[in-house]
Amino acid sequence: MTVRRRETWAAYGFLSPWIVGFLVFLAGPMVASLVLSFTDYDVLTSTAFVGGENYRMLLADPKVRTSLANTMFYTVLHVPLTMAVALGLAMLLARAGRRSAGFFRTIFYLPTITPKVAVGVLFLLLFNGQIGLINEMLGWVGINGPDWTSDGPWIKPGLVLMSAWSLGSTVIIYLAALQNVPRDLYEAAEMDGASPWARFRAVTVPMISGALFFTLIINTISSLQTFDEVYTAFFGSANQQTYGNDAALFYVIYLFQQAFQFLHMGYASALAWLLFLIIVLITLVQVRLSRRFVYYESE
Repeated sequence: MTVRRRETWAAYGFLSPWIVGFLVFLAGPMVASLVLSFTDYDVLTSTAFVGGENYRMLLADPKVRTSLANTMFYTVLHVPLTMAVALGLAMLLARAGRRSAGFFRTIFYLPTITPKVAVGVLFLLLFNGQIGLINEMLGWVGINGPDWTSDGPWIKPGLVLMSAWSLGSTVIIYLAALQNVPRDLYEAAEMDGASPWARFRAVTVPMISGALFFTLIINTISSLQTFDEVYTAFFGSANQQTYGNDAALFYVIYLFQQAFQFLHMGYASALAWLLFLIIVLITLVQVRLSRRFVYYESE
């Protein structure tokens, strides 16, 4: 056996845990769900093949349109806000001293490891229309805050504000990107008389555009799959009747209801594949547009 062949088999040996995990826990379930999406399956009775009936049902289901619209609206608000706030915090950290930057970097990141269920409960406490801290603080400046948890138009904006709790990982990515921007580019721009805004637009943004593009894709996919916090706040057993509102019905929550509350596994599989196709389409559009805006030093 040649050296190259031995190295190849050694590489496959090291990769085998990932390959087995991918086939068993990802590829296998995806193929199974694709097959189930063409069946009427409720776990308790035998499976019946129904062809494309599940897909025809989801196209006519008003709950699908409502949940998808809610998810898209949340994503459009959440992603730009998260990226903008995270970039601002990262730029402040980049200017701070090494010790203080390390301290605040840890502080910003800690909320990302907070359990999602706890964040959902915290949302109800902070954004309660009568006794919540957010409305209490708004009252200090003479603003009568809305009922964030039951007033339909304010539910999703409230969730977007609450999502800022966990932007620490995005801050860390931007901080690392900012620290890799060559200082001589800023010095050259300053010598040419560029203002701070011009330096930010012409130097900072192009040099960290790769990080911006990465977080755009990751945050978009995460937003489209939002579940834990919203389900805990609005659809838990204690909150269903108190806070139940279609304004909080996100797509993955509706998918979960169909699968595990109503046992419509075939229909839920069709819903899952629709979401998968939407995510793939949005990601492809983002990748195509990135060719115009993302700068790579090797190019």
